Amino acid sequence: MHVNCFSGIVAMAAPPANGQPAQAQNPLIAFAPMILLVVVFYFILIRPQQQRAKAQAKLLSGLKAGDKVVTAAGIVGVVLSVKDKTVSLRSADAKFEVTKASVTEIIADDASNPTAS
Repeated sequence: MHVNCFSGIVAMAAPPANGQPAQAQNPLIAFAPMILLVVVFYFILIRPQQQRAKAQAKLLSGLKAGDKVVTAAGIVGVVLSVKDKTVSLRSADAKFEVTKASVTEIIADDASNPTAS
């Protein structure tokens, strides 16, 4: 919609009666839609992202050798060692070193899976 469309609507508005000042609109009411939009964005976008980040940080801090993990690329492997920024994985006959951030899920660890060899 073009801005010039609104000038005709504003021109059709009735002028204030003689002797009566124009009503001043409450600034809180004027900004209410914007405030509501910020609140909705916070609860729909920002807060869930913060919760996912906290859960990922907790997952990475509890990562240890022997855990069976899934990476962001879909590689399933067993953790051999954990370093500051990387994790060594063994998957089938291959050994990988991936960043900690690429580990997305811990499937199982040796303590909870007594049949693992």
